[in-house]
Amino acid sequence: MKSLIISLKAILFFTVITGIIYPLLVTGIAQIVFPAKANGSLIISDNRIIGSKLIGQQFESEKYFSSRPSSVTFNPLPSGGSNYGLTNSKLKQQVEERRQRFVQFNHLDNETPVPAEMLFASASGLDPHISRHAALLQVNRIAKARSFSDSQKQKLSECVNQMAERPQFGVLGEERINVLVLNLEVDRIK
Repeated sequence: MKSLIISLKAILFFTVITGIIYPLLVTGIAQIVFPAKANGSLIISDNRIIGSKLIGQQFESEKYFSSRPSSVTFNPLPSGGSNYGLTNSKLKQQVEERRQRFVQFNHLDNETPVPAEMLFASASGLDPHISRHAALLQVNRIAKARSFSDSQKQKLSECVNQMAERPQFGVLGEERINVLVLNLEVDRIK
């Protein structure tokens, strides 16, 4: 009986420490040191949340940059990839359909190479980034849809180049652009 009481006290003690005190301490430190990141890297415009820098969104309008395809239609709850292997015929069909859609949507020559991230969904299905090259291929479509002048189109291209994020620590990952942040900048071009 004595062992049972000692065991219950130990469970209660560690439950309080690891289940209440530790999470509150870590949350408090995160709120003080990294408040934006601790709250999901939310993007706020006109006093309302329009998204997160960490979760991709779908943009279908010709006036905005298109995001990378998502196998979960950008729903963060069942995030994940399709798990199709490279030899799977469904994946090959999806890639070809996405290539044709990207080429037609952006009024490109059929021989234009399409960046891989615009053909394959990310592993999570929520990747918010595309490459600079993928963004630059969309500039003409956006400029035409917004009736931009040549100087506004040039400003849009400069915006794409300036917003490119370098690889982390200069070596991890590849250069990328956050599509939601880029589309917010597009709306600011007058």
